[in-house]
Amino acid sequence: MLLEAATESVAESVAARADEISFAPSGALAAHAAVLGTIRGNARGVRPRFTHSAVEHSSILHAGEFAAVESVSVGVDRFARVDADAFVSAARGAAAAALQAGNHEVGTRQPVARVAEALGDVPLIVDVSQAIGHEAPPEGWSVLTADARVWGAGPGAGVLAVRTGTRWSPPFPADDRGRLPGAPDLPAIVAAAASLRAARASAAQDALRMRRQIDRIRAAVALIDDVDVLGDPVDRFPHIATFSCLYVDGEAVLTALDREGFAVSSGSSCTSSTLEPSHVLVAMGALTSGNVRVSVHPGTTDADVEKFLAVLPGVVADVRAELGASGL
Repeated sequence: MLLEAATESVAESVAARADEISFAPSGALAAHAAVLGTIRGNARGVRPRFTHSAVEHSSILHAGEFAAVESVSVGVDRFARVDADAFVSAARGAAAAALQAGNHEVGTRQPVARVAEALGDVPLIVDVSQAIGHEAPPEGWSVLTADARVWGAGPGAGVLAVRTGTRWSPPFPADDRGRLPGAPDLPAIVAAAASLRAARASAAQDALRMRRQIDRIRAAVALIDDVDVLGDPVDRFPHIATFSCLYVDGEAVLTALDREGFAVSSGSSCTSSTLEPSHVLVAMGALTSGNVRVSVHPGTTDADVEKFLAVLPGVVADVRAELGASGL
């Protein structure tokens, strides 16, 4: 009964039917299943094709690599947005296409509805992780994926939704439990559904406040010397601000801000596993060092924002001085 209630609740939040919803142990596994299952269900010819934007979440890109298909990456502009016509042209005849609702690093929304309308029978996979707790998911998706951690739930639950009529074939050995193998993590699923319902209930009010706070951060950060504010200034999610600071190391800035009581992230830092810079920033043509990603949440106050903006210029200056760049 708890699982059925949680499923119906999540289905309502993403404008799906309950029988279209499945839960995975993580958002990454949900994304993998979305890509692999859609390609498997729609493969035609000797070498199927998978089309995606250059700024998809790494879990989407890794799944495409694992599938051993022809992978076509569609570039983006300086805001991290694809051109809808270019994407549709590249996706024609593909086994599957993937276009996120909006970018997880800089917050720029993607033209999902326009792309979906023009794609015809090519199934479109849409990652709504960054959107779902703040606004309705875009229309037109064939397969939807999300990570419950992003909207405030704990770990242990990812969402996979397969629209009725979409060809999707399980990429795992047969399991009588449904699309995804293994027993569901009921506590994580119930927590995910409850937290999503709570986020959706206050989304409109929270979005107005968070957008105001992010606008304030973007405007203030732009006044710091040699700092580039990234992402679309208008058509973006309300809760993300990302900027690159010249002459600093992103991890050094994060560490210094942590000492001041602020937990932020860096899209520019080399990951421990690949030692490569952010593929999103590379695709945008943005500076890939000194990058800072700030996200606000329902508990963030205006006072928190002002305190952050008060310490940030000094933190950047100190890090530059430590690296011998203060005179540049």
